[in-house]
Amino acid sequence: MPVTTAALSRDPRAGFHIEPVVVDDPRAHEILVRVEAAGICHTDLVSRAAGSDERPVLLGHEGAGTVAAVGSEVTGVRPGDRVVLTFRHCGACRNCRLGRPAYCAQSVRLNQFGARPDRTPRVTAAGKPVRDGFFGQSSLAGYALSTPDNTVVVPPGTDLAVAAPLGCGFQTGAGAVLNVLRPEPDSTLVIFGAGAVGLAGLLAALTLPDTRVIVVETAAARRDTALELGAVAALDPGTVDVSAAIGELTAGGATHALDTTGRPDVLATAVGVLGVGGAAAAVGLGAGIPPIDVRDLVLSGKSIHGCLEGDSIPARFIPELLALHAAGRLPLDRLVRTYPHTDIDRALADQRAGHIVKPVLTWATV
Repeated sequence: MPVTTAALSRDPRAGFHIEPVVVDDPRAHEILVRVEAAGICHTDLVSRAAGSDERPVLLGHEGAGTVAAVGSEVTGVRPGDRVVLTFRHCGACRNCRLGRPAYCAQSVRLNQFGARPDRTPRVTAAGKPVRDGFFGQSSLAGYALSTPDNTVVVPPGTDLAVAAPLGCGFQTGAGAVLNVLRPEPDSTLVIFGAGAVGLAGLLAALTLPDTRVIVVETAAARRDTALELGAVAALDPGTVDVSAAIGELTAGGATHALDTTGRPDVLATAVGVLGVGGAAAAVGLGAGIPPIDVRDLVLSGKSIHGCLEGDSIPARFIPELLALHAAGRLPLDRLVRTYPHTDIDRALADQRAGHIVKPVLTWATV
């Protein structure tokens, strides 16, 4: 049972605590991963704030590292493999069989702090159980226990700091573009929100032939980043009429739109800026009802797609994205800044201040 350090949440209103924890040895269907990098996603922070009274909580769902040990019934993953950890799925329900594991019928049970069947703890701190099992990994620690369905083997030379966010954030943005919207040549995509998800979508769109990207973002630093990465325009919704500006830039409306904000009014704007036959994808987990003109939706043949985890099959899609990165076509490294895991609060402060796009925590290799 390895002893390591973890970023634990003991109070949703306070910062993280770096504490020693003990991670159990893998059971028959489990995989023990020595975590080398773990992205911090907005979902981690929301889940910390909305967590139950069970404390401490161990979050993290963008882990990457090296397999240390596998259970007796694990096949296809071996000690020494480099892996990216992602969301869990049952593999047996209708949606899983149809190749849409993000919509697994057992998703909540498997991903929202799912416990072992016998309720024995996987992680303990000072001898007491830690609430873990977030996305089947809880990877804000030097070791994590995963299962074959959320463990993706990647090439030996993979930069795990770049690969880790493919477990969720980068996979979501890139997948929304490549798997759901699928712009054809001579397309214009408008991305609302230039955080890690939106900028991953931008980079994914630029791997496609003759696809232009317009970004709508309130933060000046992120608008600058979008332009540096290849956006043809970056609009500040606080100072310009976004609909009018996009109308001028596209001569009739965009072909595609991606909303990463989760705000109903922004999704309505995203649909509104589409031209005839345009398609919008929504990936932000917001709340509320968007004020969408149904007459315009029908008469213009527009479509709206909800999209979770990039609508991807991670075991196939993550290696595809890594191959694009290795070929120099998907420079996700430009979105990442690494921090020692002991500096988690500084990483979050830098992200809130807009100094960085995607913070990735690192644990020293042994």
